[in-house]
Amino acid sequence: MTDTSDSEGPAAKPVGRRVSIWAWAKVNLYLHVTGRRPDGYHEIDSLIVFAGIGDRIEVAAADRLNLHVSGPRASEVPWDGANLAFQAAEALAKSCGPAGGALIELEKHLPAAAAGLGGGSADAAAVLAGLSRAWQATLTNAQLQEIALGLGADVPVCLYGRPAFVAGIGERLTRSPPLPPAWLVLVNCGVALATAEVFAARAGGFSGPGRWSETLPDLPALAERLAGLGNDLEAPARTLAPEVGEALTLIGRRPDALLARMSGSGATCFGLFASGEGAQDAAAAITAERPDWWVRVAPLLHGPLDRLRAPSTPPLPPA
Repeated sequence: MTDTSDSEGPAAKPVGRRVSIWAWAKVNLYLHVTGRRPDGYHEIDSLIVFAGIGDRIEVAAADRLNLHVSGPRASEVPWDGANLAFQAAEALAKSCGPAGGALIELEKHLPAAAAGLGGGSADAAAVLAGLSRAWQATLTNAQLQEIALGLGADVPVCLYGRPAFVAGIGERLTRSPPLPPAWLVLVNCGVALATAEVFAARAGGFSGPGRWSETLPDLPALAERLAGLGNDLEAPARTLAPEVGEALTLIGRRPDALLARMSGSGATCFGLFASGEGAQDAAAAITAERPDWWVRVAPLLHGPLDRLRAPSTPPLPPA
């Protein structure tokens, strides 16, 4: 099944009920590179959380596999089998063997080009979750996670759908202790940073794990703990894209910012804030200086996430 459609082509006729899924942006609060395997893949230790902003996906059982992309950033992603959401549907179909296919409608809002927010991975995980319901699949969580890992390192945690410590190449997930309420300012400078290039530019040794087991009392305590950790990919990313350093400077100079850091392999950076008002003020100030950048405010979500319903408290509007 390799058929796809675009806005000009015919859409597959749905034969099942539609399932609407939210694909939340993932954020690495810290990321340590802990080693390298014989096959060349790097192992990491990271705390991954989700922000209340993302892509929206609707899926339904249909007579063939079909993808339609819309939304403000639709032009940034492929509309065919190269799209990870489409690949997720193909992989799931091979495992549970539905008679027909699926209609996948992807409304794209997150920056898609090597942004460090796991947009493609979140889309793929949402398709796995939604189509499992639409197709009434009987796969176990372990089987779904195996499919997810085959699609990419960030897909398992996006499918897991709650804050988690991630180890290995993304396959070892441990639920994090409860996290305090927080707001995130997300800043993307529009520069694509390929993960492989960032890892290749990295110098130096490896870091130890940064995880903890106790529940921290409040957001300042979390920020203090994170300040003692870091993102081992930030330095090479700044070398490849100096705009990353500029984004971190703009976030860090805001008086209410408790932490400024890059997510994943970049180029999106984030600031950690205690209040929505402080986050909005920061976003407005950054936008005033760099109106060409993507700047958004979103709450830190606490799991398990309900991807099948809109959030009861929607994200604040863009600055």
